[in-house]
Amino acid sequence: MSLKSREHEDILIVSFTDSKILDDARIQQLGKELVDKAAHAQGAKMVLNFATVSFMSSAMIGKLVLLSKKCKQDKVDLKLSNISPNVQEVFKLMKLNKIFDIHKDEEKAIKSFDKKGWFG
Repeated sequence: MSLKSREHEDILIVSFTDSKILDDARIQQLGKELVDKAAHAQGAKMVLNFATVSFMSSAMIGKLVLLSKKCKQDKVDLKLSNISPNVQEVFKLMKLNKIFDIHKDEEKAIKSFDKKGWFG
């Protein structure tokens, strides 16, 4: 298993166990696991915690984009947290920071689910 998951109230928290996500077979496996986890997010809320990830290939970023589309389709609210500065830079270069709801840490991502409307 390359992902760890736990429930926090009605939010599914998914964390990566790898620091580098480069291998194609591993990326395929992660992509499938992420979609499976999103499909089973009880409260339709999911946080992906990247605390252990220091580097990922563009193929993995493609899997995250597919996951985002699947979550939107299934009405699962997806948030990302703890993204390292070098991975964050790639997200900015690819304008993915506009697609994903990215938070500095897991706690802030969890709290952001509570905010309603424009002013929280």
